[in-house]
Amino acid sequence: MDSAVYALIVNACVAGLFAVTFAIIRLSYPGQSASTFLAAAYLVGAIAPLSELGIRLTPFTTPFVILSYVSFVTCMGLLATGLRLLSGMRGPWRAVIALIVSGAMLRAAIWHGQRNDLWYELLYQLPFAAGSTMATFFAIGAVRRRRGPLWLALAVTLGLTTAHFLVKPFFAATFGSGTSPQTYAASHYALFSQATGGVLMVTTGLLTLLLVVQSAMGHTIAESETDPLTQVANRRGFDRRADSMVRRAFTQREPLAAILFDLDHFKRVNDNYGHATGDAVLRAFATMLVDRLPPSAAIARLGGEEFVALLDRTTLRGAWLAAQSVRAALPAIGSHLPPITVSAGLAALEPGDTIAALIDRADQAAYDAKRQGRNRICPVPDLPVADAPFVRAG
Repeated sequence: MDSAVYALIVNACVAGLFAVTFAIIRLSYPGQSASTFLAAAYLVGAIAPLSELGIRLTPFTTPFVILSYVSFVTCMGLLATGLRLLSGMRGPWRAVIALIVSGAMLRAAIWHGQRNDLWYELLYQLPFAAGSTMATFFAIGAVRRRRGPLWLALAVTLGLTTAHFLVKPFFAATFGSGTSPQTYAASHYALFSQATGGVLMVTTGLLTLLLVVQSAMGHTIAESETDPLTQVANRRGFDRRADSMVRRAFTQREPLAAILFDLDHFKRVNDNYGHATGDAVLRAFATMLVDRLPPSAAIARLGGEEFVALLDRTTLRGAWLAAQSVRAALPAIGSHLPPITVSAGLAALEPGDTIAALIDRADQAAYDAKRQGRNRICPVPDLPVADAPFVRAG
């Protein structure tokens, strides 16, 4: 068995292993839809080297020539689709279909072309280079959206793969790729093609696998740190983000404020309207917090009807205005929901504070608001005259 045949067998086995690995990830993490296309890409890609073996080992070359070409073009399209979905974007369905169809048409057009002719070889490799270029641009797009260094490494690898497809025609024209499909497998070109292609395939597969695992773990962590009812953070998720916000506030000497919201008489909502309505109120209030508070705020449901928000670069006065915005908007929370009010407590970060101490002070302030008659925010900081009417609105 010569080196080129050995490389074909190894590439087929490696592609098959990647296909199985991505399929297992897809079954283990149902949310990883990109893994479906990545598994299909490597499964279909494994057909190409097996077809090359069929060309060498049987006298019926035409079906294997067609299968090898179509499977590899399809593999590139599926890979690009999987990477696009993995990066968080929609699938490039039209572009992929155009790639596969145009690749098949181009192969048919050059079917009787002269092997080892530079233009024939360039046209032969063009669909592969186009598919690799598409995948490269998707990876670059992920890098620009700051998706992480793994995407940069993948973009470089895919760029090298594109260069590989563009260099192969010159290698074939210089050293020859065999006068027929049967003699191709014994040529130096076949060894160069399969060996370098195999290295790039393994590198791409490993980097993609790391990205898929990273994404799956990220989703798992996000689910464990999210309140399933309201879809804002739970206490665990809040604590993790709050710790970093407190450290940054101390490091950069910036103000930080906490707001603790407690819905007034929420038990009456459940008793009078039912728990389904109570859940709807909690969801609507969480949505209001996300809409009304700054995008950088850490928002969480601590349990029951208690919510907390941590606002970076915000003084006690700024926190009061933010909380007042939420309180004033409550009458419009939803015409299908019972009317509710909220009491809120404020606390500003002090030297030596911990997140627990900060939230405890906000909690005590919320109790003060309830003792003073509810539907108000405590404490009330010194405000300009223009803001004073809002204080009396409670």
